[in-house]
Amino acid sequence: MSDSIIETSDERLRRLVREVLELLEKQKLEETILQHQPMSRHELIESLMHKQHQVALKQKLDSLHAADIAYVLESLPQAQRLAIWALVDPEMDGEILLHVSDAVRESLISDMDRDELLHATEQLDTDEIADLAPDLPEEVMQELLKSLNDQTRAQLESVLSYEEDTVAAIMDFGMVAIREDTTLGVVVRYLRQRGDLPENTDKLFVVDKQGVLRGVLSLKRLLLRSPDARVGDVMSREVVMFHLDDDASVAARAFERYGLLSVPVVDDQQRLVGRVSIDAIVDYIRQESDEEALAQAGLLQEEDLFAGIWKSVRNRWVWLGINLLTAFASTRVIGLFDDTISRVVALASLMPIVAGIGGNTGTQTSTLIVRSLALGLVDSSNVRRLVLKEIAIGLINGIVWGGVIGVLTYALYRDPELASVMAAAMTLNLLVAAVTGLFIPLIRARLDLDPAIGTSVLLTAITDGMGFFIFLGLATLFLLN
Repeated sequence: MSDSIIETSDERLRRLVREVLELLEKQKLEETILQHQPMSRHELIESLMHKQHQVALKQKLDSLHAADIAYVLESLPQAQRLAIWALVDPEMDGEILLHVSDAVRESLISDMDRDELLHATEQLDTDEIADLAPDLPEEVMQELLKSLNDQTRAQLESVLSYEEDTVAAIMDFGMVAIREDTTLGVVVRYLRQRGDLPENTDKLFVVDKQGVLRGVLSLKRLLLRSPDARVGDVMSREVVMFHLDDDASVAARAFERYGLLSVPVVDDQQRLVGRVSIDAIVDYIRQESDEEALAQAGLLQEEDLFAGIWKSVRNRWVWLGINLLTAFASTRVIGLFDDTISRVVALASLMPIVAGIGGNTGTQTSTLIVRSLALGLVDSSNVRRLVLKEIAIGLINGIVWGGVIGVLTYALYRDPELASVMAAAMTLNLLVAAVTGLFIPLIRARLDLDPAIGTSVLLTAITDGMGFFIFLGLATLFLLN
């Protein structure tokens, strides 16, 4: 890979995709032209042209960072993606597989044979192999485990034994451990002999003979204190640490709160087993953000932009079906008041306003609650206060905006009773929306379900249905009697 400075702008990435597409199109065009050449010359010219374009494409790919190649692959349709994938340096396969999305990774792995997958994964670190493990064929994983040494195999099996969203799943084993009875001068000489440090190393982990974590030594103290000082005398004993089964979201919040770069991970006996670094946390946060966005849109999983039509359709079916059922239920609520609507025609144009504003209010509340749940800010000690607060907010908003819509209704129709019904319906539905937006994510979290998944669909169904029912019910009571 080139040693030149890597630009990171989106425009540069888009330009890379355009350049790759242009090379592919030129190759396709010239192959088409060659079909009209005499057969005796055709084979020679076609071979030369094909090799020329392959060389140009390969040179372009070899100069790119693995993350850039991943971006290019994600931006291409399946046939062109596989054509480019075939030209990628096999030494980069494993790293690229780590960078691409899950959906694209699946398509790339399906195009690789057993030997290619083994070669790609054998070059990766233990934690990186663990990231790919769910997507690898069973026979490849078994062969890979056999090829690892005892220590690496034990580390990999340990990581794979924990749930996906735990600290163990995002930690790595790239760390430097030292003893507290060593002098700083000896530590410096040891580091020089190593020749390099794991990425994002800002501190060294201090352990005893049994591997139990005793403290941490920052690189700053290592460099600024006397070489004759003992590690145990200058290290910090106040250590932020994680256990293997800690929730990864808790770790992410700790990194944000304390501005951390790396944190040691220990087992139940406080023995050092690994570390979590800032790059793993950034990847985790990005993945969680993507999953939440997909869930709120009603998608079951991340979707390859160029996946087959049928596969994409199935990915979108479940919540579309639920949405259809809830929409049908809302129309049945309206159907209960056909006589009211036919006698007061203005109701037909006004009732979507009540439902629409209610949905917006509920979305504001649910978004706030989902975020607060993700940050661990909501628990049994403050739920009651939260409920009372949202009820108060919903009531105040209802009174204010109900009054506004009541005035506007009167200005349009000069009907004080209709205006009063509109104001009352708005007040009640905003109150219902606030409470609904609060309780849907809370209940889903209590049932150990993702509070973000389906919340918007359920919220829309309830606020629409209740909005229509409240408005048309009040109209029936006060306008027709």
